[in-house]
Amino acid sequence: MAFKPQAEEESAMSEINVTPLVDVMLVLVIILLVTAPLLTQSVQVKLPKTTQTIADTQAQPLQLGIDAQGAITLNKNPISDLATLEAALKSEFAKDPEVNVSFYGDEAVTYGKVLKVIATISHAGISKIGFESIEQ
Repeated sequence: MAFKPQAEEESAMSEINVTPLVDVMLVLVIILLVTAPLLTQSVQVKLPKTTQTIADTQAQPLQLGIDAQGAITLNKNPISDLATLEAALKSEFAKDPEVNVSFYGDEAVTYGKVLKVIATISHAGISKIGFESIEQ
């Protein structure tokens, strides 16, 4: 806001007062923010119904886990060391070259142990690894 010294002549002020413009724009932004999520959720869709299918047990991934003490399990069966794990994974890979491994580990397991297990999975020839976590 600029002040001009009072002169003998009274002239009209030629500056725009932007305060009402800013107020109107803020109200429009608030209205937009409130109504935008409501518009995206208003689509009604009727999904088609199909017959029930049974999951293929052969396509289930191998469950590979490490607990807090560092013990390794493959499909809930304990594995003594990494060489045994690699042999078991190679035999599974020989049965099905498209085998998947679902890997889960305790948060207390060291990073080095996890890397050794992932390297063992790769040495067995398996490239499809999924990492499991628990949602909270």
